[in-house]
Amino acid sequence: MPTFAAFDGTELAFHEHGDGAARPLVCVPGGPMHDSRYLGDLGGLSAHRRLILFDPRGTGASGVPSDLSSYRCDRLVDDLEALREHLAFDRLDVLAHSAGTNIAVMYAARYPQQIDRLVLVTPSAAALDLTVTAEMRLSVARLRSAEPWFADAFAALEAIVAGDGEDWQAIDPFIYGRWDAAAQAHRADDERGRNDEAAAVFAADGAFDPVATRAALADFAGRALLVAGETDLNSPPAMVAEMAALLPGAELVVQREAGHFPWLDDAAAFTAAVDGFLGSDASELPDSVVAAG
Repeated sequence: MPTFAAFDGTELAFHEHGDGAARPLVCVPGGPMHDSRYLGDLGGLSAHRRLILFDPRGTGASGVPSDLSSYRCDRLVDDLEALREHLAFDRLDVLAHSAGTNIAVMYAARYPQQIDRLVLVTPSAAALDLTVTAEMRLSVARLRSAEPWFADAFAALEAIVAGDGEDWQAIDPFIYGRWDAAAQAHRADDERGRNDEAAAVFAADGAFDPVATRAALADFAGRALLVAGETDLNSPPAMVAEMAALLPGAELVVQREAGHFPWLDDAAAFTAAVDGFLGSDASELPDSVVAAG
């Protein structure tokens, strides 16, 4: 397993999947502060790209820093730059998921000359200070009204968005496009891969400067793709569309019947959208993907 030294000497690790001769794609997990294991091979994307799956500091095979304040998101950006330097790449193609998109977006703002293509999958709103309203979440959740678990899960969600409830486990079915045995197993495993101590620091005061980040991204010359799940109440498509509008020329795809982990809900649709954007010969998206922007 390859390792490299971060800016403060912390030993960080990454994992590789796919053909070593294929163009590399650096993958940043979410959580926040989750190891990269839950990404798997991103629905078979490793058949098209050499995936470099990065374990953030304090997660997976990466070391624990001596300064715990270095878990803050703005400081993690330099870990990604240290990885680029270790790999000796002039420029990176980066795919980030969920909370990890904050790191990727801030990297694109801080090091625009070092990034070529950027894929943001069900992204977080934090780094750009976008608002996910209660009605955005509820309207997305209503798309699942035919599900047998809907009534109880929706009641829990209404209580949470109203500030009157904290039964987060009850709304787990909304996170996936299908709440089947595979999704339930993934959810159980997902809970074990996060460093909660690090996650508590990730968004601490000073982690984000949305005004500066937005200003820097206005001149971003790389290409960007944002992938939203049609039924993802964590990163509703309406918010993801607002984010896409902040990146010049960004493309947006909304994967039908997909939740927060779209590569699990329809691997073929996900890989077609991402690989098509990254430069394969695929010229058409499948019916399960809606393109916009």
